[in-house]
Amino acid sequence: MNAKSDVVKDRRHPLKAARGLGSAKYGVSHWWTQRVTAAALVGLGIWFVILVLGLLHADYASARAAVAKPWNALLLIAFVLAVFWHAVLGLQVVVEDYVHTRWKEVVLQVAIKFLAVLGALAGVLAVLRIALTP
Repeated sequence: MNAKSDVVKDRRHPLKAARGLGSAKYGVSHWWTQRVTAAALVGLGIWFVILVLGLLHADYASARAAVAKPWNALLLIAFVLAVFWHAVLGLQVVVEDYVHTRWKEVVLQVAIKFLAVLGALAGVLAVLRIALTP
């Protein structure tokens, strides 16, 4: 082959080809995960609103007893995990699209993931404490 056919095959900008930047091979997985967590949040969100509306005029003891039921505790933990996972995925896209300084992007991504893990652990711990304390 000649040099002209090689240029025609590679339509990337020369700087991009030199840096080796291209597909990270995880975009479709990220997109699907974001859609799955969104779908889970639709169902879990409806359940959560029904639970909260049912406990609107309840006292502390009955609200605690409702959260301590195994299915409610399980669904509440799933809700907390799905909320934070979905938030991390969404904020990752926002940071990647709008932060153009590499070190700021890395710092923000790490901070977002750290705060999300901290929040998810706090939420799960709270639910487990309610569900497992007599």
